[in-house]
Amino acid sequence: MSVQERKQRERANRERLIVATARELAEQQGWDAVTTRRLAERIEYSQPVLYSHFRGKREIIGAVALEGAAEMAVALRAATAAADGPRARVAALARAYLDFAERNPAVYDAMFQLDGGLAFAREDTPEPLKDAFSALLETLVEVAGDGVHPGLFTETFWAALHGLATLTRARRLPPEHTEHRIELLVDRLAVL
Repeated sequence: MSVQERKQRERANRERLIVATARELAEQQGWDAVTTRRLAERIEYSQPVLYSHFRGKREIIGAVALEGAAEMAVALRAATAAADGPRARVAALARAYLDFAERNPAVYDAMFQLDGGLAFAREDTPEPLKDAFSALLETLVEVAGDGVHPGLFTETFWAALHGLATLTRARRLPPEHTEHRIELLVDRLAVL
C-alpha cells in the first residue's frame, strides 16, 4: 500500500468517525449539542482537522442524512421483500418507514427537518436520497392506480408517512393508534 493510499484510508476513517460521533451525540442530546468543538473533543482531533473534512455543522448534518437515507432504503427494501402481495408490501413499507423514524430521531431530523445543504427532487440530488425515494417508489408504483403518476403518488404517500412520523414523535398523535393509521393509509390511498 502506498503512502497516499494509506493517507486516503486514514482520512476516510476520520470522516466516518466524525459522522458517527455527530450522529451518536445528536441521538443522545439533540442536534443543538453537536458543535465542532464538542466533536473535536470527542474524536480527539483538533478543530482544524475536523474542518479539513467538513466546512461546518451543516455539512456534517448532510453527511448524517446521506448515511441515514442509505440505511432507510435498505430497511424499506428488506421489509417489502419479506411481504407477500401488494397490500402487505405497502403496509410493510409504511411500518418500516415509521419504525426507522422512531428508532433514529436525530438521523430522521438530519434527513428531513434540518438544513444539511442537500438538494431534493433535482438533477443534483445525491444518490442516497434518490435511492431512498426509489425504495418507496418500487413498492408504491404497483398501487398508484391507472392514470396516476407513480412519482407524484409516491410523494403524496411519503408526505403522509412523514406527517405521521413527525406528529407522533411530537406527541400530537397517540402512538397506540399507529397500526390503525397505517391500515387507513394503505386502504384509502393505495389501489389494491
